[in-house]
Amino acid sequence: MEQGENKKTGFLVQGTILAVASIISRIIGLLYRLPLTGIIGKRGNNYYGTAFEVYSIMLIISAYSIPLAVSKLVAAKKARGEMKIIDKILKGSLLFAAISGGGATLIVFFGADFFTGDMMLRTPLASIALRVLAPVILIVAVVGVLRGFFQGLGSMMPSAISQIIEQIINAVVSVAAAYFLFSRGKIIGAILNNPDEYAAAYGAAGGTLGTAIGALSALLFMAFIYLTFSRSFKRKIRRDKSTTEESYGSILKVLVLTIVPVLLSTTLYNISAIIDTGLFKQIANIQGYDQIAIDEWWGVFTGQYRVIINVPVSIASAMAASSVPALTEAFHLGDHDLMKSQIDSATRLVMIIAIPCMVGLAVLAGPIMQLLFGDTDPVSGYMLLVGSISVVFYSLSTLSNGLLQGIDKMRLPVIHAAIALVAQAVFLVLCMFVFRLNIFAVVLANAFYALLMCVLNGLSLYKYSKVRSDIQKTYIRPALASLIMGVVTFGVFQLTMLASHRNSVSCIVAIVIAIPVYFVAILLLGGISEKEIRAFPKGDAIVGLTKRLHLLKEETKQ
Repeated sequence: MEQGENKKTGFLVQGTILAVASIISRIIGLLYRLPLTGIIGKRGNNYYGTAFEVYSIMLIISAYSIPLAVSKLVAAKKARGEMKIIDKILKGSLLFAAISGGGATLIVFFGADFFTGDMMLRTPLASIALRVLAPVILIVAVVGVLRGFFQGLGSMMPSAISQIIEQIINAVVSVAAAYFLFSRGKIIGAILNNPDEYAAAYGAAGGTLGTAIGALSALLFMAFIYLTFSRSFKRKIRRDKSTTEESYGSILKVLVLTIVPVLLSTTLYNISAIIDTGLFKQIANIQGYDQIAIDEWWGVFTGQYRVIINVPVSIASAMAASSVPALTEAFHLGDHDLMKSQIDSATRLVMIIAIPCMVGLAVLAGPIMQLLFGDTDPVSGYMLLVGSISVVFYSLSTLSNGLLQGIDKMRLPVIHAAIALVAQAVFLVLCMFVFRLNIFAVVLANAFYALLMCVLNGLSLYKYSKVRSDIQKTYIRPALASLIMGVVTFGVFQLTMLASHRNSVSCIVAIVIAIPVYFVAILLLGGISEKEIRAFPKGDAIVGLTKRLHLLKEETKQ
């Protein structure tokens, strides 16, 4: 039992580490886009965004699913102590990454003019930025293998640190390179009688150069960590007395079979975004909305709303990444009690974070839009207010995808995504035509998609794991604590606004106050236990502090 508790604790610690790293990376990514946009302007953002559209699709097809697949395979073999096969999985995965990532890199590099030309995206100068991004696909594929390898062995720290290093280098180089190349592009453009367009295109290429150098930094860091770890890993391989043999061919086959379901699920999600774009713009035009208004609504939805919503959802992505190897190991060991406790713990942790994030975004929707983007349009604030509920739905659906994959139900998230995709399209059309909700139809349709995924995934997860969440501790108590926090946060914002008349000051003060208020409320309501707090990094210190403040009762020892 103690061993199971240690595994559960380790799983939560690793998940929390990866979640913190994901949040830090998202925040850095949000902050550096502000000066980058100031340098390259709207035209530069057009080239930058177009290049990233092509890059993102090719990355999803070739490399996106690699870390999950590798971590799952490594965890399954680790449960049986088959270190020799883990070594083969690593080498086979690197070969797969070289083939898939290298192939995609060549296609993007040599096909850049085609992808960005008049036949496709009608943004020819974006090919400069796209060619800079092309090698990143191969780099990300190799980094993904190394991250998946360590995650499968139960350590999220290399992935977490490499993510932060990658994003810091990306931010610094992106801004500096954009500034330098923007001026160089203006000189080249002057020769070609088009200084503004070439300045924007070269500035966008500077932004993508930051992505490339950041990814390379992550690769060098992960390679260093592996070389440091390799000596002890080789000792474990020599001590492995297992007689099971697997060929590289069979490993590659299993790798592909593991990657394809995740790839399909991710592809369906991205198709959902494309369908949203097409349906919304076509119907909005039919309904006679002004084209400028349509473009501005969509710009807020993709460039502001989604960016904000994705920050708390990244926590669920991190927990899902840590859940897959931990659950796979418990599943293959046949330890159903440990498997159930991990599912329950991951769900509770995600809800303890996602629910207050939802309430906070709803209460401060307009002020947050103004603080981050200088956007005072009420429509933007209402968009975040209405869509804040999707934080909970997307967090749950993202986590449940990973949990189902962890218990070898790889096809179910794909089937559920396909069902939700069709239902979402119908829902969006009804909201547009029947209720004329314009951009709010897209916001609601996205939330509906995530809700449907939650329901379908939840039913399947219960069917195959028999885990039934404690409704009180998982949902109701965090919701009550969040409600208390929301009331206090709103009051603090209004009072500070009356005193200072500055949105930025009022918003920051309200957020700073909200965090301890929620923490105290969740403790007093019994929404989190001492054992669960101890599972977090620095958990013992947090427990000591809460007991000195009489916020946490002493637990009776069993």
